[in-house]
Amino acid sequence: MPYIRDSWWKGREFTSLAEMQASALHWCREVAGQRKHRGLDGRTPAEVFDQIEAGTLTPLPATAFILAEWSRAKVAPDVHVKCGKALYSVPWKLIGQHVDIRATATMVQIFHHGELVKTHVRKDKGRATDVADYPPEKIAFHMRTPQWCRERAEQTGPATAAVIAELLDGQALHRLRSAQAILNLAGKYSDARLEAACRKATAAGDPSYRTIRNILAAGLEDVEHDRPTGDAGAPAFLHGPAGLFADVIPFPTPAAATTIDATSATASDRRHGAGDDEPEDAAS
Repeated sequence: MPYIRDSWWKGREFTSLAEMQASALHWCREVAGQRKHRGLDGRTPAEVFDQIEAGTLTPLPATAFILAEWSRAKVAPDVHVKCGKALYSVPWKLIGQHVDIRATATMVQIFHHGELVKTHVRKDKGRATDVADYPPEKIAFHMRTPQWCRERAEQTGPATAAVIAELLDGQALHRLRSAQAILNLAGKYSDARLEAACRKATAAGDPSYRTIRNILAAGLEDVEHDRPTGDAGAPAFLHGPAGLFADVIPFPTPAAATTIDATSATASDRRHGAGDDEPEDAAS
């Protein structure tokens, strides 16, 4: 390498890759290949190649050599391993075990004890997930799409269909788990009971999973409660003149009211300067 650097590379400039390749080939044939080397008993590298090495060469491979990076990782509980800035899924039976990862520019291959167990397309970031890598119960969850939930709810009844439709309106994936949980209640109870519970929860103004579950657990889906009318027998705090407030602030009697009016009138006359010795023409 020092010979190549100092004899060919050093001091030269190339304007293109093709020019550099042509220069390297010419240097190999006309300069490096024609020098007599004492390590070769005075023979040139070109002579040794033609006499010994040329007959042992094999054909070039059909595809170019692929550069690959190897790493080792432990499979996380969510069945993913990290390679670079991305996560890649592996079969769930390998959770907790170490695997070898071979990453190229276009592909990621995962090996366990030398056996290829998973292949993914290379990603710069994010997740590459194969649903089939999850345990069977998780696969069932992912296969129950919003469309599946709507169709299953319609089979159960109109009340259930209305509850599921409201849950999946808008951000469907954010509420997919709640919709699936409500529909799973039919397996524990029955479609008829779930339909009645959804109807009752909707009438109560709270068609959530927790409310529907509690109704079914308590067996209240078919229980009808009479709604109270009017005051529903609530105690009324009404008091007359002889009631509690009358004892605290007594109402004046008619005689007392007359005396109070007269006294008030006399006090008013005195404030205005009127008396018994007032002249008659002043009164007129």
